[in-house]
Amino acid sequence: MTSQENDEQQVLFEVWGALGRITLNRPKALNSLTYDMVRAVLTALDQWRTDDRVRAVLIEGAGERGLCAGGDIRAMYDAIKADEPELTETFWAAEYRMNAALARYPKPVVGIMDGICMGGGVGISAHGSHRVVTERSKVGMPEVGIGFVPDVGGTHLLSRAPGELGTHMALTGAPVSGADAVHCGLADHYVASDDLGELISALGAGDVEAALEKYSTTPPRSELGEAREWIDEVYARDSVEEILEGLRARPEEAAQEAARTISTKSPTSLKVTLSALRAARGLGSLEEVLDQEYRVSLACTHLGDFVEGVRATLVDKDRDPSWSPARLEDVDEQRVAAFFERPTGGDLGLSG
Repeated sequence: MTSQENDEQQVLFEVWGALGRITLNRPKALNSLTYDMVRAVLTALDQWRTDDRVRAVLIEGAGERGLCAGGDIRAMYDAIKADEPELTETFWAAEYRMNAALARYPKPVVGIMDGICMGGGVGISAHGSHRVVTERSKVGMPEVGIGFVPDVGGTHLLSRAPGELGTHMALTGAPVSGADAVHCGLADHYVASDDLGELISALGAGDVEAALEKYSTTPPRSELGEAREWIDEVYARDSVEEILEGLRARPEEAAQEAARTISTKSPTSLKVTLSALRAARGLGSLEEVLDQEYRVSLACTHLGDFVEGVRATLVDKDRDPSWSPARLEDVDEQRVAAFFERPTGGDLGLSG
């Protein structure tokens, strides 16, 4: 394998048979994405676009734990604390361009969402043309737990899940199984993890559809799908407060657990997330949603709870964030609206 220049082997590239093979290679950090990795992936995608050897692109993660835990949020925290917020702007701009490039790529893009696939891991895989999950998959957008909001096109994907399943995923931040991911439209193919090696070998022969047809199996039942009735009833409500009230009134233990989980998240992030999801449903394209997410992401760093959330989760690790405001009722509509205003440095401009 060879690596793109200057990425210090954080991501590996290889033309392997008919595959352009991308391997995220930070297994100790669960392959979390850095700016250099994103930039290298964009470069490879551009090169392979006109490379006749490459008939499809494969995205996978090194190590046994999973594809990717998301973006390197500790690096973003350090940049903000060092008064260099432009580094976060640069990272998100490049990452969202990568998400859009994967969605519009002219060749098949196969994402192997085995093991943990969170946040940016969803962004680098779930916009591709062929998304593969296994019995080991844990797929989620956990951003509200760190004072952030689902991004990388996550609000686009979740807003288009059946009924209100995406709202449930976004507000709880809880990961779902491979079967649930297929049911929610985040994945297409369910393959036994033991068969992934043979699947990749078959993909290398060049026929993506035949390889996936051979190794895909029917997923188990979707637990989220079976809970759709109460999830749709509760999460269709107009506010986070009303959603919590509805959850607490339900007899299902899963609803009670959801209420307990949501109540620990950043009140600001919860309200901005619900607003972003509802807005994303009315936007026509992934690019339009990514433009909205860029505004919201930047606002999270200077208006929201992102710095405090990362401190509590990854820096001090006390798991005791001091959200500000601390109560949902203190997050008013004006505060939420501020997250959707044009950034001082300008919009991302993916949608034209």
